[in-house]
Amino acid sequence: MSKTSVQVTFRTAFVILCTVLLIVGGYYVVSVAYPFLIGFIIAFLLHPFICWVEKQLHLTRLPAVLLTLFLLCSIVGGLVTLFIAELIAGSNYLANVIPNHVIKISIALEERFTTSILPFFEELLYLFHTLDSEQQKSVYTYARSITTELTTAISNILQLFLHGLSNFFLTLPNLASVFLFSLLATFFISKDWYRLSSLFRSLIPAKVSKSFTYVLYDLKHALFSYARTQIFLILLTSLTVLVGLFILGVPYPFTVVLIIAFVDLLPYVGTGLVFIPWIFYAFFTDESSLAIGLALLYFIILIQRQLVEPKVLSKNMGLDPFVTLIVLFVGFKVFGFVGLFIGPAILVFIQALYRVRVFHDLYQFIIAPIKKSARRPPNEDKRWKR
Repeated sequence: MSKTSVQVTFRTAFVILCTVLLIVGGYYVVSVAYPFLIGFIIAFLLHPFICWVEKQLHLTRLPAVLLTLFLLCSIVGGLVTLFIAELIAGSNYLANVIPNHVIKISIALEERFTTSILPFFEELLYLFHTLDSEQQKSVYTYARSITTELTTAISNILQLFLHGLSNFFLTLPNLASVFLFSLLATFFISKDWYRLSSLFRSLIPAKVSKSFTYVLYDLKHALFSYARTQIFLILLTSLTVLVGLFILGVPYPFTVVLIIAFVDLLPYVGTGLVFIPWIFYAFFTDESSLAIGLALLYFIILIQRQLVEPKVLSKNMGLDPFVTLIVLFVGFKVFGFVGLFIGPAILVFIQALYRVRVFHDLYQFIIAPIKKSARRPPNEDKRWKR
């Protein structure tokens, strides 16, 4: 193997090793210091607004930062208070309404049981008595195994629910500490933004600092584009639901649409948290036409979301629709619901690195020995010099 090949191989291995170390080290740092990363992201997003406050109100940096954080905390606190108040009001309303609906569903189930299930069960019982002892024993064993599996499944679901509830209450102190440290990190980073920026530029080469700035602004643009996309999708879903509810003649359609717009943000379930229980309730209360209409409306919403979301994401974030669809699917399979956010973020990050020619620079670093050997004049043979 020539000296050039050895150098190219060594540089390739060095680049791969540094990449792996950066990924592993970044994952470890994020898992340990994520409140400060959250603080940096918030400070980065608030920086333009703080500069605007400084310019418009003729304030220095510290009062502008304090005023901005006060407004942010007021908005977040107001939204949380509104959410808790609506949750309490909704709980009180459900406490008054649910018993009547439970009685109504119980009567409907009882009627359905006496008219449909009981005659079918009596027919099965008659057929069971016509079987011989071995067949009866097999049917009994099979029914017992089904009952055991069903009981085990229900107990596992209850256990998972209780564990999830206990874990949620256990994470509340951690969430409070994360919020506090993130808020403090946002304050200090925003207050010393220019000093920290100068320190960062003095420690890192100018080209790397410039590339890093471009990558940050690409990620910022992608974040706002993603938020704009989600707002558009929620509005589109709300409009579709509103039209469907008007066609079905459902009372209070605007209230239902507001509830659906809120639950559309929830992971996994989304609008299904409202539609699926509603469809079953309409079915068991003998409102078959409403149940069929709601099922069709829910199906239309699901198809609409799956078709529109990749296209809108690709348009707002500058990504190819097919690639966006692949990234969403792979991210969901690897990371779960969070992968729907991580997948596009990773793709945007890679695209930003490509725009600032990071991959080009790495490639040039790897093949530099080949170019150097190609520029070197060939050694003349000493025999010809003689």
